[in-house]
Amino acid sequence: MTGQNSAPGSARYVFRVTFRIEPSARGVSIDPDRFETTLYREAEPPGEDGWLFFRDHLWHGEIGESAYFRELAEELLGVPVTSVSFSELRTDEAYLERLEDEVGENLGEFRSASVERALSKYLGSSIRVVSEGE
Repeated sequence: MTGQNSAPGSARYVFRVTFRIEPSARGVSIDPDRFETTLYREAEPPGEDGWLFFRDHLWHGEIGESAYFRELAEELLGVPVTSVSFSELRTDEAYLERLEDEVGENLGEFRSASVERALSKYLGSSIRVVSEGE
C-alpha cells in the first residue's frame, strides 16, 4: 500500500507506528529492536459503513484510546507495537467535499454547530488535501 490516494474521491488515515521485533531463537539479539513505520488505513466513503471511524477513534487529532489502537496495530502488523499516533487524514478535494456534506447532514451526531467545528473536534488540524498523483 503506498502513501498516495488510489482514486479520485478517496482518503486515507495516516498513523505513525513504533514496533519491536523479538527474536524467537534463544541466544539471538538484534539492535535496534524498535522500528518506526507509517500505517495507512483507507477511509470509508462518507455515509457508508465505517465512515465515522474518525468520530469514534480520534479526538482533536489524537487517538482516543491508545491501548486499543496498539492492540489493533499489533493484529494488523503481526508484531508487538509500542506506540501508535495519528498523523493526518490524507484526502483529495472530492472526498473532503463529500465528507463535509455528510457531516453537515448529521451535525447532531457530532454535537457541533458547524461542519468546521465537527471536523476540528475529531481531526484537529490534521486534514491534508492532496492533488492527484501526490
